[in-house]
Amino acid sequence: MARACAAVLVSAPASGQGKTTVAAALARLHARQGRRVRAFKCGPDFLDPQWLALATGAPVHGLDLWINGEADVRARLHAAAGEADLIVVEGAMGLFDGDPSAADLARRLGLPVVAVIDAGAMAGTFGALAHGLQHYQDGLPWAGVLANRVASERHAGMLRGALRDPGHWLGALPRSADFGLPERHLGLVPSAELGDALARLDAAADALAATPLGQRAPAALPQVDFAAPPPAAPLPALLAGRTIAVARDAAFCFVYEANLDLLRALGARLAFFSPLAGDALPACEALWLPGGYPELRAARLAERTDLRDALQAHVAAGRAIWAECGGMMALFDELVDKAGTAHRLWGLLPGRTVMQPRLAGLGPQGLAVEAGTLRGHTFHYSRCETALPAAARSARPGAAPQPDAGEALYVQGPVRASYFHAWFPSDPAAAARLFDGAPLRTSAA
Repeated sequence: MARACAAVLVSAPASGQGKTTVAAALARLHARQGRRVRAFKCGPDFLDPQWLALATGAPVHGLDLWINGEADVRARLHAAAGEADLIVVEGAMGLFDGDPSAADLARRLGLPVVAVIDAGAMAGTFGALAHGLQHYQDGLPWAGVLANRVASERHAGMLRGALRDPGHWLGALPRSADFGLPERHLGLVPSAELGDALARLDAAADALAATPLGQRAPAALPQVDFAAPPPAAPLPALLAGRTIAVARDAAFCFVYEANLDLLRALGARLAFFSPLAGDALPACEALWLPGGYPELRAARLAERTDLRDALQAHVAAGRAIWAECGGMMALFDELVDKAGTAHRLWGLLPGRTVMQPRLAGLGPQGLAVEAGTLRGHTFHYSRCETALPAAARSARPGAAPQPDAGEALYVQGPVRASYFHAWFPSDPAAAARLFDGAPLRTSAA
């Protein structure tokens, strides 16, 4: 059966306008009033979902029409509508940026758009920008517009007066350090690293509570009907009886909750540990080293010679390792940080990774392995210098792999490593192959 639920998609003309702050504030405002709120993030992202999860107290999944597939997106929203009073979806980049874009998701799923515009340096142009966002594509569901970083009540009045339809005014938020979300080279600083993270969200929620958007109960927000998806086929227990150790701390924090759910659904038991905290490698048949910020904790990781020895013994026993992006960086002989300091890391792969000021990889990717093709993305500022040949390469949607493009998949014994971030539910059988320990056959790059 279809399920109806209050739902909005919070987007903006561009990155940096404040949509994460508004989405998290809206979620936090309703959650602390005792309502059940589910939040989602449009497109691949590891950092914004951490703030949304803090705001809601619930897991946050990505919604991407290509990476997930439309059926998966619809199933996740339908499930959320059955348990929530409000669904908040945060867009990615600008409303029409990317293919698929946040606007594509809004039109396909019927999600009304709340447009957040940084109005700190504009007046009448605010109206033109709001009008353009609403009407640039036909059939875009529209909830209204909220002005961010507004200087005064008088300024807010000018902005509201610039709208062709005053009914689309959802209010204004002031510029305030109390609820600013700090950033660094990969995006927002993870919420877990800030002792005042929840206080920042509460301050933003307090400010939003004074706006027309914040004063609406869920019944007064747009109601969306989410169609029931077709029954999903049961997953085979491809990883039954296997324990997968998962590194999880500030150095390895880029983890999709949906990936963890998929591994459990395949029968795996997950054992989390923190290399930064000094945890030993748990007894396991396979290991996952996710992405994160090893470049910011390289000195501490280099001190873990005991873990390096344990990893070498793990590999010598033929047990699998899947290392993504930052996880892969920790496996090379050296990591050169932004200051140019070389750190001796864990030495399971020959070569080194080097931080650089320019973005080295960005965008959706697919990676074909023996059992199928995983979908995911890449986003990193380091480069890899190694003599290892690429066993395979990822490719952009609709393109064939090329020997000089995409992200390399390195395979050395049971170690599989790449800058590529995989969305495991996109191909469960292929995801299982990363952890089963059998030789991984791929097409030569």
